[in-house]
Amino acid sequence: MTAALVATTGANVALAAPVSTVQKARAAGRPLAVTPACDGHETPAAMEGPLFKPQSPERTDLVTPAIRGVRLDLSGVVYDTACKPLPGALIEFWQCDQNGDYDTAGFSLRGHQYTDGRGAFGLRTIIPRDYWGRWGQRAPHIHTQVQAPGGPALITQLYFPDDTQAYGRDFAALNAADRLINRACTITLAGPKGGRYTGAFDFVIQTTAT
Repeated sequence: MTAALVATTGANVALAAPVSTVQKARAAGRPLAVTPACDGHETPAAMEGPLFKPQSPERTDLVTPAIRGVRLDLSGVVYDTACKPLPGALIEFWQCDQNGDYDTAGFSLRGHQYTDGRGAFGLRTIIPRDYWGRWGQRAPHIHTQVQAPGGPALITQLYFPDDTQAYGRDFAALNAADRLINRACTITLAGPKGGRYTGAFDFVIQTTAT
């Protein structure tokens, strides 16, 4: 899917420039082994899954009145494999809600955005719930699709550290049981503080087809 094919229905929601980068997380004393600084290696890909919907609204805030989950403010930078930030990169996000349900009728907890002039993005959302699907019980994760202008799309899934606290669930056990998990795609979290987490994840993507 190219950026030109993504409809921009829905209003943009203003979001302050991301401040919870990997460097901020490092300063907070969080372990960063799974979200290192750019080293030129592409972020690992994952399956798209059956619940992707095209033509999501362009927005940076996915939290609507019906969403009651644990808040997450996620930010980061999209780099190419030479570790150069990529302005104007398309990022699509979709995930389930606090009950483990995906909205297949509308666009709840679905949206896309473009990185700013520094290659940075920011997203307001919630930590998703685990759920049962065709591949068994899935650990909480956020689906993403990242694409430089005119480049190939990277499809992947972002996961949460074992010590995440949400919905009374044991994230360590859920992560261990999920046969599709890739620990290299674990978000760095700080918190919870005031009932919400701050997360950081940087993407590294190809800009030309290989």
